[in-house]
Amino acid sequence: MSSGLAKLRARSERSGSMLCVGLDSALERLPARFTDENQPQLAFNRWIVEETLPYVAAYKPNLAFYEARGAAGWAELAETMAFLRAQAPDVFTVADAKRADIGSTNAGYVSGILDELGFDAITVQPYLGREALSPFLEREDKVAIVLCRTSNPGAGELQDLAVDGAPLWEVVATRVRDEWNVNGNCMLVVGATYPAELARVRELCPDLPFLVPGVGAQGGDVEAVIAGGLDANGGGLLINASRSVIFAHDPAAEASATRDAIAGAVAARGAP
Repeated sequence: MSSGLAKLRARSERSGSMLCVGLDSALERLPARFTDENQPQLAFNRWIVEETLPYVAAYKPNLAFYEARGAAGWAELAETMAFLRAQAPDVFTVADAKRADIGSTNAGYVSGILDELGFDAITVQPYLGREALSPFLEREDKVAIVLCRTSNPGAGELQDLAVDGAPLWEVVATRVRDEWNVNGNCMLVVGATYPAELARVRELCPDLPFLVPGVGAQGGDVEAVIAGGLDANGGGLLINASRSVIFAHDPAAEASATRDAIAGAVAARGAP
């Protein structure tokens, strides 16, 4: 296990949580009291972290919401990361960036996102193959979270295409399992909105941890995720909720309830 994944496991055990809160802080959706701030996304993110920190294992900013504001948004993302390092250095952080390019370009993403901004993990696209993704895969201190079966409605357009008799998402899962995870620093993105596929990926990859989007606003079911996705040790899942938590009337209560729903589903399975 990489040091990045060890950090995630330690935080999950300490907080009693598999919950990841997505900091999808779209400027147009922020409450008015934050839009009047000089740094609205930073002010909102600080409040969300202060409200939800006891209930989470990780935070996952989607970089698009910060890039949309140019230099100002990027600066507020950097300050959000600095705030997290200062207030909660043990919390796991995921850059939801979905990056992939040729190797030299990926090396720039590694430097900018994992080193300069200080994220523990980054989501990456598998389409360019292992060679291109090697700058991510070689970082034993960081985590490469590979898109496998995504949560969006149109995921099957390409992901269901058959390759040697298996859907492409199965090929991605087994390729990561057998060839890409040599440093023990890979996770897979598997959407809660496709519980049968999630269970199949767990069957194929019993030891790989999953980042599971799609719970909350997208309608994924926590109990189905737990039923299909738990590993043999009763873990192996980082379950993301974004809009349902951060834009709730009471984010702390929503984060607490989501964490408890996950824990309750795990207990109901009799997991260790």
